[in-house]
Amino acid sequence: HYAYWQVLVTRKERIRMATVIAVTSGKGGTGKSSICSGMGYALAKQGSRTLIIELDFGLRCLDIMLGVKNIIKHDLGDVLAGKCDILAASTQIQMAQNLSIVCAPEDPYATLDADQIKEICESMRKYYDYIIIDTSAGISESVFDVVANSDLILIVTTPDPICVRDGRLMSDEFYKRQNKKQRLIINKMNRKIFGEELVSDLDEIIDTVGVQLIGVIPDDDNVTISTGKGIPIPSQSDAFHAFDAITRRIKGEDVPLTVKIT
Repeated sequence: HYAYWQVLVTRKERIRMATVIAVTSGKGGTGKSSICSGMGYALAKQGSRTLIIELDFGLRCLDIMLGVKNIIKHDLGDVLAGKCDILAASTQIQMAQNLSIVCAPEDPYATLDADQIKEICESMRKYYDYIIIDTSAGISESVFDVVANSDLILIVTTPDPICVRDGRLMSDEFYKRQNKKQRLIINKMNRKIFGEELVSDLDEIIDTVGVQLIGVIPDDDNVTISTGKGIPIPSQSDAFHAFDAITRRIKGEDVPLTVKIT
C-alpha cells in the first residue's frame, strides 16, 4: 500500500480534490449500502478513482457486497484507535480497478468521531476523484456532523410511506443546518407499489421529502444476487443503468431521467 501511494503522489499528475458524497437515510432497510456499492462500482467503471468509507459501526456489510470479506486486514476502527493509518486500512476492490473501501469496525461500541472522519476525508481527497461515505442509518447528531462536511448529500428512500416520512424529517434537519446540497434517490421501485396505492406517483414521494430527485433505482433481483455473492452487477441490468445514470448526473452530465419500473 505505502509504496503504491508514494509513487502516486510523486508523479507529475493533476492534483485530485475528491468530491465527498454522503449517502444517508432516515431509517434502515432502504438499501443505502447497496447504493454505495453500486455507485462506487459505476464510478470506477467510468474511470473515476473512488473510495467508499463505511460508517455503519457494528453492521459491516460492504466487504461482502464488494467481494473482499476474506482479505480485510484493517478497518476504520483500527484507524480511529491509532493502530494504523487510513492508507493501510484501504482495501483495493478486485472487481473494479479504480475502487477501494475502508470498512466499518465490527465492534458496535466503537465511537464515531465526526472530526476524525472529516480529517480522514481531507487527507484522502488528493488520491481520489470521489469519496462516498456510507453513513449509519437514522437521525442522530453524529450523522448530521459527518454529513455537514460533505459536498453532496444523497438521501435514500423507498416508496414505503414510513421511509418517505423519515426522509422528510432528515432533509428538514439538513435544511435547518443550512445544508442545501441535497438530492433524492428513490430505491426499490416497482409497479406493485402503485397498484397497492401506497403512493400515487413519483411526484408524491419527491414532494413529501422536499428534495430534488437525482435518480430512481428499480427493484432488481440482480442487486440482491450480486451484493450477496460479492460479484459485479450485470452491466445490462436495469439497476446498473440506474447507477450509471445517477453517477453521471453527479458529474454534471446531461443524462435524461429515464425510469424503467419492473
